[in-house]
Amino acid sequence: STLSGMQSDLIATIAVNTNAAAAAGAITMVILSKLIFGKYDLGMVTNGVLAGLVGITAPCAYVSMSSSIIIGIIGATIAFFAVGFFDRIHVDDPVGALPVHLCNGIWGTIATGLFHESQGLLFGGGFSLLGVQLLGVFSVAAWVIVTATALFWVIKHTVGLRVTAREEIEGLDIGEHGMLAYPEFAITTPTMNLDGNSAMVAETMGKMPSK
Repeated sequence: STLSGMQSDLIATIAVNTNAAAAAGAITMVILSKLIFGKYDLGMVTNGVLAGLVGITAPCAYVSMSSSIIIGIIGATIAFFAVGFFDRIHVDDPVGALPVHLCNGIWGTIATGLFHESQGLLFGGGFSLLGVQLLGVFSVAAWVIVTATALFWVIKHTVGLRVTAREEIEGLDIGEHGMLAYPEFAITTPTMNLDGNSAMVAETMGKMPSK
């Protein structure tokens, strides 16, 4: 039927656009990491894929493949430079979640208002859709800032936000879940706990003061 065909076309469009943005993000990160770091950074390339995926999520059904590629390129570029920005202002984000998800969540929302095939600013649709998308960005930001601030204030003054210095070095996977999630990134020595079960404890634990 006609409806079934339209649905199939829409699914195909979403799949193609999603993969195009992800590929564009990965290639962009390959180029940027080589130009700026002098070497290829696998972690950044992976984040480039994610940046493209996050950026295309909102507009994936409404844009062309060429627009998807542009969205992926811009998204990866935003993520690349946002990593350095958050490091400079001392935000503890070792996996680049803010550059990928926060920054590209905002970018993808705005991109819908820019690249929508019939209503986007760049396709003759004027500022109407873009204005709605920007309103959405600011509305969500206001809600999150207010509720998160209130929530973290309550947590800080009840159970506490920070863990001990020992737990920071050892890793919260051990403290909270009793296991080491990323052994390849930890400087550790195998030990035995009092129950006789294998555990991984950081070598520097004995030197770190507790808060």
